[in-house]
Amino acid sequence: MAGGPSDPYRTSSAPRRKRAKIHKKREGSIKPGNTKNEINVTPLVDVVLVLLIIFMVVTPMLHRGVHVQLPETKNHEKKQDTGEQLVVTIRGDGAVFIETDKIPTDQLVDRVKHELKKSRPVHVRADKTVQYKVVREVLEKIHDAGAQNVGMGTEEQK
Repeated sequence: MAGGPSDPYRTSSAPRRKRAKIHKKREGSIKPGNTKNEINVTPLVDVVLVLLIIFMVVTPMLHRGVHVQLPETKNHEKKQDTGEQLVVTIRGDGAVFIETDKIPTDQLVDRVKHELKKSRPVHVRADKTVQYKVVREVLEKIHDAGAQNVGMGTEEQK
């Protein structure tokens, strides 16, 4: 035992005293505090709230389908993307996409019919550099597939 009477490292020859307790009178009344067995959820709520705000701000900026530069219009009517719409995108080189899948133009009617088994609106987004002839052909094929509600995507002119 370190510090005992036979300790070779002890420098003093005086006998060791017992340590006195500081609060001898209050020894019985001083007790350790109760431990809490509950999880503090305040930091968790703070983090979840920040994530919710980030998603609420970023979500309206997201576009479904392939990225294209849409034509600009003065009388722009904003409609919320509910995720229900079928998005058909026409890229500047004439390639046609349903959502993000490239579709050959000869298979467009069949694919749109398959997607429109339940009644859905169709949202056509065409690049502003594509020729109107290509857009018209795609619109005719969408009409031939039986689409009742077709809208064109544009950007608001600033």
